[in-house]
Amino acid sequence: MLKSITEATILPGTRVLVRANLNVPMERGSVADTSRALGNLPTLRFLKGKGAKTILVGHVSVEGESLKPVADILAQHVPVSFLESPFDEVGKEKLEHMQDGDIVCLENIRQFPEEEKNDEAFAQKLAGLADIFVNDDFTSAHRVHASIVGVPHYIPSYMGIRFAEEYEHLSEAFHPQHPAVLIVGGAKPETKLPIITALAPHMDSVFVFGVSGNSLLKTKGFSVGTSRVASVNEEVLRTIVAMPHVSTYTDVLTLGVDGKEHVLTPEALGPDDTIVDAGPETLAHLAQVVSSAAFVLWNGPLGLYEKGFSVGTQECARAIASSRAESIVGGGDTDAVLAEGHISGTFTFTSSAGGAMLEFLAQGTLPGIDALKD
Repeated sequence: MLKSITEATILPGTRVLVRANLNVPMERGSVADTSRALGNLPTLRFLKGKGAKTILVGHVSVEGESLKPVADILAQHVPVSFLESPFDEVGKEKLEHMQDGDIVCLENIRQFPEEEKNDEAFAQKLAGLADIFVNDDFTSAHRVHASIVGVPHYIPSYMGIRFAEEYEHLSEAFHPQHPAVLIVGGAKPETKLPIITALAPHMDSVFVFGVSGNSLLKTKGFSVGTSRVASVNEEVLRTIVAMPHVSTYTDVLTLGVDGKEHVLTPEALGPDDTIVDAGPETLAHLAQVVSSAAFVLWNGPLGLYEKGFSVGTQECARAIASSRAESIVGGGDTDAVLAEGHISGTFTFTSSAGGAMLEFLAQGTLPGIDALKD
């Protein structure tokens, strides 16, 4: 059974090992976006208020990058000190002399090769640092690493406050209020098509865009020109196309070899056309359906926003934001478009998870979730 840290009995002096979400974008050794790191604050403030001795473990995915700049960001909001290693003599002494309410951030846990190998002895060493374990890093819960799935085998374990929010909100996709709408876009059909297969039975309307949308058009027999399509089992695409409540582009914005933009229906697409965004008829239909929805889940941009074609995605965002639906959005690309269009902060919940969100929606669980249950 999953339990939140808010349900745990924490006395002053309780040692708590927190798997924190510290994998932030870095530019030349500086934190480029603080949002993920600051998402840990509710859990850290809760533990500090209880008088716990909190030890943060996490990673940054840039090889050789230090977590000290991330710890410095956290230290602007709660008192946080930094420690290179918990296992050498200096580290052991510092941890031994922690005071009630102290927070110590360890260096990038991936400095230890045993972390990504989920080494059992290493997980035991980490667990030995604390009395209880808290996972507040939903974004990494799809990783089978020692500090995610290993430690919970040895000490009582809980969800952090942000982790619990991600789990509870994303779980609503499996039993949504109706009418329920799923909108899937983006450039990685291998991660998006499983979501459609898993969630379509729970939805009243499903819209598929991006590379997956191109692939559905091709499966229907239309030419998609030079547009990118999925390299997946054709049977999967045929199964999705056969679902009566699944739709994709009814018109598209294309870029021709002449470098000019054109709005075309799928029937009019030629061998030299490239689909770059949803067309106005598609966007109008999407907005109409969303306007009467009770629940909307959206992941991934509608077009090639990285090449400047972000109008369709921003129109989709505005339609969701202006509806009365409970709205859950996610995906790094989506976040970027929302920030560009100044639309962020207008949804019920914005997931900070990328691959973990997609895997959870497709499978209903994650290794890090199963570890907490066990």
